[in-house]
Amino acid sequence: MGDQIQFIVEKLNQEPFRKNHNLISFDSLEPLQLLQLLSDVLGEIDPKHAVDIREELPEQTAKRMLTLLGILKYKPPGTVSDLSAFRQGLVTGSKTVIHPVLHWLLQRSNELKTRAYLARFLVKLEVPAEFLQDDTVADFNKQYEELMEAFKNLHKEHEQLKISGLSTAEIRRDISAMEEEKDQLAKRVERLKKRVETVQNHQRMLEIAGQLRLEKEREESLAQQKQEQKSQLFHAEQRLQRAQVQLKEMQQVVADSKPESLMKKLEEEINFNSYLVTEKIPREMESKKTSVHFLQKVVAEPAMTQADVTALESERDEVNAEINQLIEKRMIKYEPADSEFSMYRQQASIISRKKEAKAEELQAAKEEMSSLERQMEQKSSQAHEGSEVLTEDEFKQYVSKLRSKNTFYKKKRQEIAEITAEYGILQRTQELLRQRHQGLQQQLQAIEEKKGISGYSYTQEELERVSAVKSEMDEMKGQTLDNMSEMVKKLNAMVAEKKASLAPVIKELRQLRQNCQELTQQCDEKKMQYDSCAAGLETDRSALEQEVKGLLEECAQEESNYRYMNCMKRSLEIQLQRAKEELKAYMSPDPQERRRAVREQYTRIILEQENLGKKLRDKQKVVRESHGPNMKQMKMWQDFEQLMKCKRQCFLKQQNQAAIGQIIQEGGKDRLVL
Repeated sequence: MGDQIQFIVEKLNQEPFRKNHNLISFDSLEPLQLLQLLSDVLGEIDPKHAVDIREELPEQTAKRMLTLLGILKYKPPGTVSDLSAFRQGLVTGSKTVIHPVLHWLLQRSNELKTRAYLARFLVKLEVPAEFLQDDTVADFNKQYEELMEAFKNLHKEHEQLKISGLSTAEIRRDISAMEEEKDQLAKRVERLKKRVETVQNHQRMLEIAGQLRLEKEREESLAQQKQEQKSQLFHAEQRLQRAQVQLKEMQQVVADSKPESLMKKLEEEINFNSYLVTEKIPREMESKKTSVHFLQKVVAEPAMTQADVTALESERDEVNAEINQLIEKRMIKYEPADSEFSMYRQQASIISRKKEAKAEELQAAKEEMSSLERQMEQKSSQAHEGSEVLTEDEFKQYVSKLRSKNTFYKKKRQEIAEITAEYGILQRTQELLRQRHQGLQQQLQAIEEKKGISGYSYTQEELERVSAVKSEMDEMKGQTLDNMSEMVKKLNAMVAEKKASLAPVIKELRQLRQNCQELTQQCDEKKMQYDSCAAGLETDRSALEQEVKGLLEECAQEESNYRYMNCMKRSLEIQLQRAKEELKAYMSPDPQERRRAVREQYTRIILEQENLGKKLRDKQKVVRESHGPNMKQMKMWQDFEQLMKCKRQCFLKQQNQAAIGQIIQEGGKDRLVL
């Protein structure tokens, strides 16, 4: 619960709330303030709920919040009775109800904003069945549902585009590039059409070309199917070969082996499997169960603070130290008696550990061998995919074919070299002829300039080319005019047929149009009446609402003034009562009553303080007069203390020297005795 409140406070202190709460101030909020805070959070998720709860009734506030929480799919904990308690707690602003709601809302605010936005358009408006009997209402309802489905699809596409990361600039560039490519392809198609239309029987040739393309596509699909069937056949042959190899190996094993060896292998395998089943796997399962039980126990416990963790660590260290001490005591106690048995125990534990390690190594080796076999099969299938395993004779034929192809390749390479040399000669000849042609053109231009007819040859060539183009265009125009005339005739005939078939329908449509106009006029009249009535009622309602709002504000203002005046009156009455009591006590002839008066009390306190000040001034005077002699006496005592310290040091030094001399004398006497 503390982590939950801390999370709520951190989120509320961030943008866009900026509440500046701490744990104490948040926990001390009143129920009305908590409800307002919840309303602010809901208003951030859905702007329609950003309202002041003081301006609406508590029932309206609870209904509004429950509606939005239902749209956001908030599930309060507990049963049906808990749900009623939840509603009651939401109305009264209970902390146990509002804190979990705030934590849930702030934890997934972005997701809830999207859900609230979609709810504005996807919460279906329920229309009563009797209104759907009207065709107009039914059509509008159907259109409404279609628009809702269209909005769903558009929102999904929008989210997918946001996730895909495509920007509008990239899309526009792609569209412009595609449009340019489309224009180029259209121009190219037009040029090809013009070029093909000059050929005789071009329509027949186009049909044949289309059939050829279809046949080529069919040929490609058949070739692909053939390749797939070949690969399937190859895989089947590979599986057959592997099965044959395994069969031969098993036959050899059966032929070479004896019943004793087979039984020995089976016994070894059975012993290994029984060891795994009876010892290794149960021990591992037990350890896993204990770890799971421990983890479940840890999860079931409440959240621990740093102080709890530190206390547990210190307790763990103490327990470990105690265990080590007990182990040392046990070793000291039992080591002399059980030295031989301890050696055997150590050997047995070492052997059991080696046995477990070897069993794990064997199991890992088996798994590695199976994985390597699978990899070998995959690699062999990838290496031989699309090919066949060649025998010795086929390999020799393949080598001979390769040699013949090598000689053929060398021959063709020599021919290519000769053709390349000839191409160079022809290119050089073309260059010489081009230069000669340019020289002749220049001479022809010079002669034309001398004769005064410059550009004659170029004009003649252009005229011939234009005449050829003109003849082609005339032919195309004639064909186009014929096609257009035929098309116009066909269109006129079709129009006449359509007119004849639509004549009765048009008559019925005219009658229906008249009925529609009459119904539309009636609908407009009814609508005008409804609008005028609704407008009058709306104006009356708005006026009443304004009046009620003004009266409520006036009532609240008057109530606040009344409460303020009552408070002021009460405070003045208390002050007046105190003044009367003071005057009564001061004027009373009884001395005990007079002493209880405030004036007498303050007078007595003043006298006491004046006497105390007089005593302190006298004491200060005495201290000032005795300060000099006292300081001198303190200095004499300090000198006396230092003198006594020096005497003590001298005495100790003299005593040490006397002790050393006595020891030396005793040592000399001992030597003399020896």
